Amino acid sequence: MCARLQAVVAESSVIVRSGLMAVLKRMGDLRMEVSEITDMSMLAVQLKRYKPDVLIVNPNWLGLQKPEQLLQEAGCTACRTVALQTVLGDGSVLRYYDTAVSIYDSAETIKEKLEAVLRTGEKAEAAQMLSPREKDIIIGVVKGLTNKQIADNLHISTHTVMTHRKNIAGKLQIHSPAGLTIYAIVHKLVEIGDVNP
Repeated sequence: MCARLQAVVAESSVIVRSGLMAVLKRMGDLRMEVSEITDMSMLAVQLKRYKPDVLIVNPNWLGLQKPEQLLQEAGCTACRTVALQTVLGDGSVLRYYDTAVSIYDSAETIKEKLEAVLRTGEKAEAAQMLSPREKDIIIGVVKGLTNKQIADNLHISTHTVMTHRKNIAGKLQIHSPAGLTIYAIVHKLVEIGDVNP
């Protein structure tokens, strides 16, 4: 990751916000420029201004609003969201975030989580490059279909299915059916119930 990343910390507690910003600024190899938002009413406006790669926000700030709704409103749909847990949070709320960091996490743990979520962001960009046909192929693989069955279902040749699978592996850097299954679930191409056991 050589480009400078833009991160925004949205938290009302000056102690928590300042502490997290200090930790993030010490992570030199992430090359992160960190900004802060202290007023919830200015969150969407400031996101439009900063266009961050990562938004680290206290989930209590958003209430019932999902992070993706906020990001769409601000025009930052490529932004990754990180829930900043200052207290033990409700797991049902955290599922809307790409990851979560806690005030009890070590600097190394925070760094690992941010690196992982940024790698996921790169895969999400690759996913946007997937053609509808490639997504159909992934769905077939996840459902446990053979190349021939996928070809028959899509009315294409088996060779074409194999070519698509090679292209998918190249774009996503995922080379196993298990990896594609995880990818498909995370990116909502399939529901868990669609996965072949």
